[in-house]
Amino acid sequence: MTGAACIEAARAPLSAWWRRRAAAAALALVAFVPAADAADSASILVYHRFGVADFAATNIRLDQFEGHLETLREGGYTVLPVAEIVAAVRKGRALPERTVGITIDGAYLSAYTEAWPRLRRAGFPFTLFVSTGAVERGYDGQMSWDQIREMQASGVEIGHQTASRLHMAANSAARNRQDIARANEHFTAALGAAPRLFAYPFGEASAEVQDVVRAAGFDAAFGQHSGVVHGTSDPFYLPRFALNEQYGDPARFRLVSGAQAIPVSDLTPADPTLARNPPLFGFTVGGGIEDLSRLACYASGQGKVTVERLGPRVEVRMAEPFPAGRARINCTMPAADGRWRWLGMQYYVPKG
Repeated sequence: MTGAACIEAARAPLSAWWRRRAAAAALALVAFVPAADAADSASILVYHRFGVADFAATNIRLDQFEGHLETLREGGYTVLPVAEIVAAVRKGRALPERTVGITIDGAYLSAYTEAWPRLRRAGFPFTLFVSTGAVERGYDGQMSWDQIREMQASGVEIGHQTASRLHMAANSAARNRQDIARANEHFTAALGAAPRLFAYPFGEASAEVQDVVRAAGFDAAFGQHSGVVHGTSDPFYLPRFALNEQYGDPARFRLVSGAQAIPVSDLTPADPTLARNPPLFGFTVGGGIEDLSRLACYASGQGKVTVERLGPRVEVRMAEPFPAGRARINCTMPAADGRWRWLGMQYYVPKG
């Protein structure tokens, strides 16, 4: 079969029967996981562009992406729809060990021409987060509504990423509500309904932004900070591991796709937009994790930072403030079987 024929075959609409069977199988897999193979967390991956070399920071090479899919097929992973993962985690239902969810942000054309055919052949579900303004305007390199409808009809879940892909943490609540409402109008006109999952553009949020998104009726919302989705995760600031050319090598992919959670409570500061800089970052570790001697934390631009432990409470101190813009803190520690536990947070630092 030629390459073009493969793409067309992969785009062929799924029958309603197949979609029903696939959905039932996913629900059964979540509901009836043997105790020995059960997990309480999952890694969610986020991609943007595929095989578009001019955008290395948001692009994954096709050979890298194909390697990721092969690892997921052959490495003992279970790829489930993101909505099913979110529902299972929030309701405390067991997931299979090494559960992974796949998301794509931006609705760039390469998601349609390059990623979708490969994901279809692999049999992997995924969620496409769409910023509607770019689609409405028909920008170069952007998918069309016809293409998005085609993907949705085949079973791809469509998510919401505002109309103008604005920096939400730097805008007013009124402006953010207006942008979400405008996107809802676009989605309803093009697809019949607005999506229930949300992704913050650039991963930027604040307590006020989260309130806006929650009040808009979404089921959950995702950032772009590294970490593992767990029952202790904030459902309106869920982590995702970003993959691109620089951070898409096989070793890192195995590391993040097989990562386990660090269950925490009382995380401070809880607001993803910083009022104090550097922040007094801290959290209390639960889930039966007692030996924190090998936990290490790293901050953007500062490398390894000071970690102070008082029983299950961890306090992390930065030597200097973050510059304006986006800043990340990642804490990791070894787990069993060569895997790692991971907790991450992204903060937005206002100018001035």
